[in-house]
Amino acid sequence: MSSIYLALLAPKSPAERLIQNAFNNPFAGIHQLAWFDWAMMIPYFTVLIILSIYGLHRYDIIRTYFKHRKNATGAPAKRWEQLPPVTIQLPIYNERYVVERLVEECCKIEYPKDLLQIQVLDDSTDDTAAYAEAIVERYQALGYPIVYKHRTNRHGFKAGALQEGLETATGDFVAVFDADFLPPADFLLRTIHHFTDPTIGVVQTRWSYLNKDYNFLTEVEAMLLDGHFILEHGARSRAGYFFNFNGTAGILRKAMIADAGGWQHDTLTEDSDLSYRAQLKGWRFVYLPGLDCPSELPVEMHGFQVQQSRWAKGLTQVAKKLLPDILKAPIPFRVKAEAFLHLTPNISYPLMIVVSALMLPVMIVRFYMGIWQMLFLDLPLIAASFWSISLFYVVAQRELYPRNWKRSVFMLPMLMAVGVALTIINTRAVLEAIFGVETSFVRTPKFAIGEKPMKLETKKYRARSGWLPYAEIAVGTYFLGMSIFAISIYNFFSLPFLLLFVFGYYWAGFATLYQEYQSKLRWLKARNLELARQA
Repeated sequence: MSSIYLALLAPKSPAERLIQNAFNNPFAGIHQLAWFDWAMMIPYFTVLIILSIYGLHRYDIIRTYFKHRKNATGAPAKRWEQLPPVTIQLPIYNERYVVERLVEECCKIEYPKDLLQIQVLDDSTDDTAAYAEAIVERYQALGYPIVYKHRTNRHGFKAGALQEGLETATGDFVAVFDADFLPPADFLLRTIHHFTDPTIGVVQTRWSYLNKDYNFLTEVEAMLLDGHFILEHGARSRAGYFFNFNGTAGILRKAMIADAGGWQHDTLTEDSDLSYRAQLKGWRFVYLPGLDCPSELPVEMHGFQVQQSRWAKGLTQVAKKLLPDILKAPIPFRVKAEAFLHLTPNISYPLMIVVSALMLPVMIVRFYMGIWQMLFLDLPLIAASFWSISLFYVVAQRELYPRNWKRSVFMLPMLMAVGVALTIINTRAVLEAIFGVETSFVRTPKFAIGEKPMKLETKKYRARSGWLPYAEIAVGTYFLGMSIFAISIYNFFSLPFLLLFVFGYYWAGFATLYQEYQSKLRWLKARNLELARQA
């Protein structure tokens, strides 16, 4: 008979069962499992083991980072006697709020004007086009080497714009900045000399954040990105593994782009695609964590989710496209393994959906199991998954902010909740990538936001969330029901994890609906005022 049926009809109270199982037989209940119970347990623990592999990989990244600390990038061995020509490419699409700031900061970059070209590659379909062109004309009149290019077809999206820009690029090297970045004035002078080594194809710098302290969400986003830029990039670059150009705040050798096959637009992360194609051809990448470029973080939940889902889908597309070539390439096995783990971690999102669906029946199945048996199975998996996340991001914060890292410990529940909030949208993105469902490049809205709160309701470019928040609230309610059931059977061990899922899904769903409701109210108020003026 199924343990689910036995659990529901159990004559003993949960407290009596726990005491009996804890002190009589630590593995009590295993013999009572029927075929249906095993049908729940086997896939559940199989998925948890797969997720734990990626968790163990985080521990290995930390180990690699410290093991190869002596290999951190230093000053270039040589310097250019005559600086080479450089093109700065600024791909924009409907960036009304940030384009002027971007152009202004790029024109401040210190480099001989006769060796510099700035391209504004504009795919805008709104009033940004006329506005950006006027800005470029103003700086041209001031003597800056800046040109404006506008496309109307958006073919290839950002990758297409960059590739078309290369056709008229005068530089031997190409720096790329997204619309929300503010490159420091000495960016080129601190990066260009690394290219005196003819094998170097890319120099990537670290992202920093203009609005990190805007709200809890931006603070968590900064922690997530810091983990990537400090530990992941740091470990891979120091150990000689493949790592990726991040699509912005970096500079590339033009010859490398051509040798690797150019910018291609069959994935949504053209930067990672080009990076792996180039490194398979033998080009080396340099990472400079000491040089940071400020950028703007999404301040609304749905905007953040859209950004992350684009990255999740794009990276999965790159894995599908290039992993066969990577695995067949004449490179060390350790490099191949790291590339596989780097390109495939987003598979954890659909696996989390599977775990979520199985969690309640498995909880009931394990009703008769002893406490020690549960700890024997669960504790290693928890250490490999949840604990690895905590350690990974705390270590990254401690490396980056040695005097002010302790606050990150208290932010860990928020960070994990944000990870939960990405589960549904990223699951859809990963499945679209696996099954070849094509979607357009969805930009992340930028609003020229600093640290001080501002009213976003009057800003445009905000995507509608559709069904997503309702699905998140529904799944959050499912986990709330599981939490109540766990309390009823005295399974307090699982309660913190269940409540984390409740909080994560509810935060995502209700925050999105509230922000959209406020936006609608502001729009109605503005429309009524306009109608009143016309009357």
